[in-house]
Amino acid sequence: MTHGSVPAMTGTPGTTAPHEVVVLALEDVVGLELGLPHRLLGIAEDAEGRPLYRVRVATLDGRPVRTADGWSVVPGHDAAVLGEAGTVVVPGTEGGTALSEGRIPDALRAALVRASGHARLVSLCTGASVLAAAGLLDGRPAATHWRDADRFRRLFPAVRLDPDVLFVDDGDVLTSAGVAAGIDLLLHLVRRDHGSEVANRVARRNVVAPWREGGQAQFVERPLPDAGEAGTAATRAWAVEHLAEPLTLADLAAHARMSVRTFTRRFREETGLSPLRWLAAQRIALARRLLESTDASVDRVAEEAGFGTTASLRAHLRAALGVAPGAYRRTYRGAGRTA
Repeated sequence: MTHGSVPAMTGTPGTTAPHEVVVLALEDVVGLELGLPHRLLGIAEDAEGRPLYRVRVATLDGRPVRTADGWSVVPGHDAAVLGEAGTVVVPGTEGGTALSEGRIPDALRAALVRASGHARLVSLCTGASVLAAAGLLDGRPAATHWRDADRFRRLFPAVRLDPDVLFVDDGDVLTSAGVAAGIDLLLHLVRRDHGSEVANRVARRNVVAPWREGGQAQFVERPLPDAGEAGTAATRAWAVEHLAEPLTLADLAAHARMSVRTFTRRFREETGLSPLRWLAAQRIALARRLLESTDASVDRVAEEAGFGTTASLRAHLRAALGVAPGAYRRTYRGAGRTA
């Protein structure tokens, strides 16, 4: 889920210097989430093979910290390196006073507040509690792991928590739900900074889905159909190949050979989205790719993506991303050429 406009990024498009990313490892950090920025941002390259991000790990005092997975992290830096960061990533933890009491040490709060003056802040999973304890999410929308939602609301009532979404992009502060949703958020960052082609290359390297809508539900009740029961995957694949056509819910259900009611129920169980919301997300994704990678007119993009008219494309893109098609193309075609 994206909120507001996309701000300019320090140290990326327009320069050859990699964007500086600092991952702040706290005690009881989740090991998988600690490594995600390296595996996703750290391997992103431009068309000439130049790295687009430099990712470094720091702890508050530069000393090793124990992970929640039973091994220790020996960082290369202390909190001083946050002053050089354009992006600060706070992975989730499985302990600490942020989770249990809604507070963090003064030194940690001060470091994060200083960083917020010049860097965008990104939290993965329960890392949102650390940002909230620093007062950096007050009045803002945020996401965290669905299992943590009740406790989070109790400790941080000033935060506009959305417990259902994969991630929230609020411009200079971005938060994600648990574990795999961190992959979605970091790929979203690459796409936001450098466009879909770069993000798709990163996704292929990591053998993960290149894009899931941020507003998609975290918890899918039944990701696979029961044995012997038809699912909706084949219809989703067919729909993606026919986005230019005026597909209706009845068309999708007919392709799946189900009633509209049964199809809608199974589709939501398998994807976490309604069929029409999913279809709109696929059309937005196609329109974004066409705007970034082709010289097709906006009218043609609207037609090929299935929006029919430029006005419809404009309305959908503005609702999803806060920008018009022309502004989106200028931003991301520019990023792709100069990154």
